[in-house]
Amino acid sequence: MKNIKRRVFLKMAAMGAVVGITGVSLGTEKTRKPNFVFIIADDCTFRDIGCYGGQAYTPNIDKLASEGMLFTQCFQAAPMCSPTRHNIYTGLYPVKSGAYPNHTFAKEGTKSVVHYLKPLGYRVALSGKRHIKPDEIFPFEYSGKGNNPDFAALDKFVSECKEGETPFCLFACSNEPHSPWDKGDASRYDAAKLKLPLYFVDTKETRENMTRYLAEITYYDGQVGQALTLLDKYDLTDNTLVIVVSEQGSSFPFGKWTCYDTGLQSAFITRWPGKIKPGTINNALIEYVDVLPTYIEAAGQTPPSVLDGKSLLPVLLGKAKEHKKYVFGEMTTRGIINGSEHFGIRSIRSSRFKYVWNFTPDTKFQNACTNSNIFKSWQDKAATDTDAADKVRRYEHRPAEELYDITKDQYEWNNLADNPKYAGVKAGLRRRLQEWMEAMGDKGQQTELEALEHQAKNMPSKSKQSAANPKQASERRKTRQRKKRTGNL
Repeated sequence: MKNIKRRVFLKMAAMGAVVGITGVSLGTEKTRKPNFVFIIADDCTFRDIGCYGGQAYTPNIDKLASEGMLFTQCFQAAPMCSPTRHNIYTGLYPVKSGAYPNHTFAKEGTKSVVHYLKPLGYRVALSGKRHIKPDEIFPFEYSGKGNNPDFAALDKFVSECKEGETPFCLFACSNEPHSPWDKGDASRYDAAKLKLPLYFVDTKETRENMTRYLAEITYYDGQVGQALTLLDKYDLTDNTLVIVVSEQGSSFPFGKWTCYDTGLQSAFITRWPGKIKPGTINNALIEYVDVLPTYIEAAGQTPPSVLDGKSLLPVLLGKAKEHKKYVFGEMTTRGIINGSEHFGIRSIRSSRFKYVWNFTPDTKFQNACTNSNIFKSWQDKAATDTDAADKVRRYEHRPAEELYDITKDQYEWNNLADNPKYAGVKAGLRRRLQEWMEAMGDKGQQTELEALEHQAKNMPSKSKQSAANPKQASERRKTRQRKKRTGNL
């Protein structure tokens, strides 16, 4: 983590942007309600973005970082798409809302960002990937184009809000760089010259897929640019709080579907002219669940206590340097493509240590990744290469407990769980994790085994009918066909 922070600092310093963390206050004079724009990628490892020290060409995101605040320690509660999006829009942790496996739905009676902001005079829209159910809990003004934002529709939406002097909350949800990686210009990246993470096995398949994956991050960066240009076009930049995130890690091994930082940590860059000091790097521990209460407070209301998140305003405005002592993660393999019959994972992380609890270590860990041509190339190399064999083993077989000193071991490779020197640290983190699970109604392995009951196919009939969308179903079929054709995840 220390190396990442240094690379970020040097990158932003080169742009002439790094300043202190003291911020600018909201002031006391009456102002218009701010607009909110939240732009989210899909399966993008935060470390691969340019301003986070990555190899992807991301000029729009890098420029945004120089104009606002870059967080080095943002986390989501689950390393999968559907529970993550429910988490953002409801301000609730996954097990608490019921939306904890993939392809999931929120419990009846749950409220979303629409219910909180619409009574305050906001129009609330979502354009692009949804992966949330049922519709009555998420009544967004919806648009989309091929599971990506429809910028023509967004232009119309922003224009109407500008003309009507109506504040808006807009979620622009990309489908990139989710596999199959078939967008962007992969020729920008030379496979032979790429620097692979230390937890990767160096194979031809890994390098070739990496070029296409990085190309899609650049494609996503272009979408970020389009969204920001739209604000400029209608002279709304100064009164808009923008947040850009990367979502969970990529579908390469050790990212998505795991509770390691590569799976749970996210890029989080925010800009709010006149409120957030440009070029700030912030090391506070924050979570996606904090976004909704932040919006509510920025709109002038007190966030309700039912929400699990905590408003980020004090941090954004430079009034606080710290936000949370711990962040939490959960993962269930039940119901995912090629997933283990059951392999529940829970995690807790402080600014220094990460504790991971694997409920069933005797079960082989598998998912769509282990069925990919990338992982198969790792297995082939493992037959004659001890390093490859070790990495394949590490991915498929996990101990019951894992403990890592993130400050010295950012890739979580040196497990300290059995080291007597850290027994007190481990016991303290496990106790705090169990307290959180109890507060969420998480019963561990029992909750894992009940996961299928929380998938959309098992929603009450009324919700199933309201959530049905023939166009979305067609897009999903096309995506599955592309995946099968390309051999990707």
